[in-house]
Amino acid sequence: MSSEVLVSRPHYDSRAVAQGVPARDPHVEPDVPQPSSGSATAGYRSAKYHPAEWFSNYRTVLQQAGTHRHEAQSIQRESKTLHQDTEAATLKTQAVGTRLLGERLQETHYWKSELKRHVDKLLADTESLLALKTRLEKALDATEIPFAIATDNLNCRTRRPGADLVRDTVEEELVKEVDLIRSIQALLKRTTAQVVTQIKMNREAKQTLELDWSDKYQAYNFDDHSGRYSNMSPDTQHHPSSASLQDQVCNCTLWTKFTQDNLSKALQEEQATNSLRVLVERVLQDTTDDLRVQCSSVDRAFSQRCAELIEAKTQLEMKHAQVLEQIGAQERNIVALQQAIHNKEAPLRVAQSRLYLRSLRPNMELCRDEPQFSLEGEVRQIDATLASLHQQLSEARGSLSHLEESRITIEKDINCKTHSLFIERDKCMTHRKRYPAVSTLSGY
Repeated sequence: MSSEVLVSRPHYDSRAVAQGVPARDPHVEPDVPQPSSGSATAGYRSAKYHPAEWFSNYRTVLQQAGTHRHEAQSIQRESKTLHQDTEAATLKTQAVGTRLLGERLQETHYWKSELKRHVDKLLADTESLLALKTRLEKALDATEIPFAIATDNLNCRTRRPGADLVRDTVEEELVKEVDLIRSIQALLKRTTAQVVTQIKMNREAKQTLELDWSDKYQAYNFDDHSGRYSNMSPDTQHHPSSASLQDQVCNCTLWTKFTQDNLSKALQEEQATNSLRVLVERVLQDTTDDLRVQCSSVDRAFSQRCAELIEAKTQLEMKHAQVLEQIGAQERNIVALQQAIHNKEAPLRVAQSRLYLRSLRPNMELCRDEPQFSLEGEVRQIDATLASLHQQLSEARGSLSHLEESRITIEKDINCKTHSLFIERDKCMTHRKRYPAVSTLSGY
């Protein structure tokens, strides 16, 4: 058998290298004395260890092997313990993560439901405001008819003739109606502008909620999908950079506050919408009531004015009949006076002829006797009677002239009242029958 030389290997701790511990200096054996090599024994002896060195060498190998075995056993025990501990901790952490994802899903679902509820509420509010806007526009259009009626009544009444062109109660009520309609039109326009502004605010708030709801919908799907992951899921992958926080990531407080602020803004718009809806309803009701009340006032004034015209026209017609009767009587009286004057001409001629013939008596026969006195008295009486009759005839003719003037004036006034009554009753009041109904003025 050939003899082998046992050489010790340097110590190498692989676990220390793996853990980054600096390697220890290898074990340096003490210098082994070199055997002497005489030239005489050069062919029979070689460089060999002593038996003591041999025993020391293999004992060292055994000791190192035992040390390595104990180290391996210790590492195995530590690895087993570490595996059990980390497995339990990993499962616990994963369970906590799954539970937190579930809680997050519930919280996200709650806020998503709240956002959806307010989105639906804003949508319904906007639809109701659009309906109210349509009613306001219809009500505004409906006021054009009363305005046209009132202005037409005023224009028609300017054509009243003569003394009937007065600023009466009807005129004042019509002017009040025109002013009322103008103020109502301005109010309806302002209210419509408020409704349009509120619709815009509702749509902006709704869009904000929809964007927030859309983000939460996606986040809910992501978290729901994440919660369904398990260790047996085949679609999981390594994403080393996913654990690093981003600068734009917010915390839970800001996340909740963001949605609460959006909901608070939406709630404010909902409350504003409710207040505006009540205001619009009250405006439409009040304007309708005011228009109908003023319309009734104008109609009553027209009715009263027509009654006054009819009464005045009736009295004028009665007076006209009396004047005509007086004119006829006065004409007959004038004929009688003329006949009476004519009847006095013959007695006057007789008396004057007698006096003339008696004035032709000669000399002493031309005496102022009783017949002379009687004839002179008769002539004076007839002259006085004629003068009285002529005076009475003149007065009768003057009275007849006055009666004719009164007749003409009364007839003109009757025609004036007839024309005024035609304007008031047949033109204005007939036109006012086209006044819109309450439902039309309310925007329906």
